[in-house]
Parts: sequence; structure tokens; C-alpha cells
Amino acid sequence: MTIAKILEAKGSEIVSVPVSVSAVAAMTLLAERRIGALPVMDGDQVAGVFSERDVLHAIARDGAAALDRPVTELMTAPAVTVEPGQSVIGALALMTQRRIRHLPVVDGGRMAGFVSIGDLVKYRIDRIEHEAEAMRSYIQQV
Repeated sequence: MTIAKILEAKGSEIVSVPVSVSAVAAMTLLAERRIGALPVMDGDQVAGVFSERDVLHAIARDGAAALDRPVTELMTAPAVTVEPGQSVIGALALMTQRRIRHLPVVDGGRMAGFVSIGDLVKYRIDRIEHEAEAMRSYIQQV
């Protein structure tokens, strides 16, 4: 099971923002799309990840003035990334270890996708349920 399989099932749409965008514009996009994080792009390169947690930490630290800052001042950088060939289990372990919920998928230096811990857990649950059903079918045949 690899991250590439997750991307195949999920589709290829990547919602991202450029490094030049304001924090308010990025927060608006998070709210409109009902998502928890966005990759922040500097051309074709992932400069960082901007998440709801980044917003909360900035407001707790600097108050409402944080909202007027550029997204590059609030984002988590450098971004922790994975390659499409990474195993789902390996990516889940990385997310747990680093206490993050989103990973940009980078292939040959270019952004290939963006996965969340929810995407990975859903895939694992679907696989486990499929294996359990196969086992039940096998047992019933015996």
C-alpha cells in the first residue's frame, strides 16, 4: 500500500496558495473549502504548509494582529513531505511522530498531491474491512 494508491483513489485536485498570499486569504480558502490545511507554493516548490493549527498558534502568540501577516510568517516550514512510493504505514508513522495531519506528496521535486491523516486512515480501514470480508467468505466455504 503506497501513497500513490491513495492519490489514485482521491483524485488529482490540489488546493494550494502561493507564498505571496495573505494569511486572511488563506484562512478564507480553508473555511470555504472546509479543509484543515493548504500547501504553500513558491513556484513549483512546496515552501510550507498552512493549517488551522498555525492560525491558532499565531493568534495565541500575537493576538488579532497575526491575521494581517503574510501566510509565510504563519505557516509551518519547511514542509515535511513524502514521495508517492512511501508506504501508507510509513506515512502514518511519520505523521504520528511529527504530530502533523497533512503531508505534501512530492515526486521529482514537484508537488504530486496532498494527503491528510483522514485519507490514510480511511484507506487502511477500507483495506482491513475488505480483508475481513474475504476471510469470512473463505470460512463460509469451508
